[in-house]
Amino acid sequence: MSTTAFTVCFAVWTIFSIIGIRIKEDLGLSETAFGLLIGVPVLSGSLVRLVLGIWTDRFGGRIVYTATMLSAALATALLSFAQTYPQMLLAGLGVGLAGGSFAVGVAYVSRFYPAGKQGTALGIFGVGNVGAAVTKFVAPFVLVAYGWQTVALVWAAALAVMAVVFWLTTEDDPVIRARRKGEVPPPRPFLKEFEPLRDLRVWRFSLYYFFTFGAFVALALWLPRYLVGVYGFDIATAGLIGAAYSIPGSIFRAYGGVLSDRIGARKVLWWTLAVSGLCTLVLSTPSTFAAPDGSVAATATLAWPLFMAVTFVLGFFMSLGKAAVYKHIPAYYPGNVGAVGGLVGMIGGLGGFVLPLAFGALKDTTGLASSCFMLLFVLIAACFAWMTATVRRLEAAPVPAE
Repeated sequence: MSTTAFTVCFAVWTIFSIIGIRIKEDLGLSETAFGLLIGVPVLSGSLVRLVLGIWTDRFGGRIVYTATMLSAALATALLSFAQTYPQMLLAGLGVGLAGGSFAVGVAYVSRFYPAGKQGTALGIFGVGNVGAAVTKFVAPFVLVAYGWQTVALVWAAALAVMAVVFWLTTEDDPVIRARRKGEVPPPRPFLKEFEPLRDLRVWRFSLYYFFTFGAFVALALWLPRYLVGVYGFDIATAGLIGAAYSIPGSIFRAYGGVLSDRIGARKVLWWTLAVSGLCTLVLSTPSTFAAPDGSVAATATLAWPLFMAVTFVLGFFMSLGKAAVYKHIPAYYPGNVGAVGGLVGMIGGLGGFVLPLAFGALKDTTGLASSCFMLLFVLIAACFAWMTATVRRLEAAPVPAE
């Protein structure tokens, strides 16, 4: 049920990837303004993850998850009444609460499973990322038939119904039940929850997640616009093709959890960074958008079937990497999954906000649509360099005598 709820939340969280294209046309937004529009829900959904994760540790995931979904549903419904760009940005902040549900789910689900199965369990939960593909498959047809406002209302209603179903069909986690019986001590002072965040390792995991999740969200939001501008697809077709990236980037996250349990999260991350670097290097070949007035034609170095094949591979390996990062957290910080998972999720989510803005700014500055993949290649190189340096330092450390 947690996975289903997260799927609906993620579908709502990425709603601007489709309706944002129509809003851009209606309001005549620049690429940078469009990047801000689709990034604002990601920003708010990221910033609340740390607090929501801590609240889940303290009060339990069942009540926090339900309240988060109801709040996001209300904001999404109000979005349909927005008429100006500032109003849409304000509503987008509330829509972003749906993305904060990830930190709640991680802290909630992890308490039901032993350490040896948490990678698999959290990987299955993370399959909810497929909600991005649901939006890309369904929203374009609703938009074309009834308008973007109807998309917002339908998605809000679905999230509200999901919140009620979740509350009625789930139970409190074992720690909360034991705490009520007096079998475990009460929660620590609130500020104590932040102590693990002093560990540099937490920030290294955050950088990995900035790429594996943040870049996934950024591309899920940006790809429909890329396909319309570079390859000339209509919005419905762009949404369907863009889903070919979102689906492997979501469904195979469960397999990433299984692999992390079997062969180790570090090895899975190494392969993720290596293959993703190669994919983004290929996708960086110069391409440009067509000018809105038709004065400049679009140029695409890669044929669209090859482009989609490479993005499919990229999405697949990013899904493995997302699961590998979160395999580390309950293993290293079993008593602080909410705080650490919330911070890592927050930094990763911020990637989904910062990167679309950077994509738009780079495109406006360079004129190259493919500059977004050049930026991702640099990010991957930074992750790979930090991981390599850490592994070498650990291997060089003296082994204590027995």
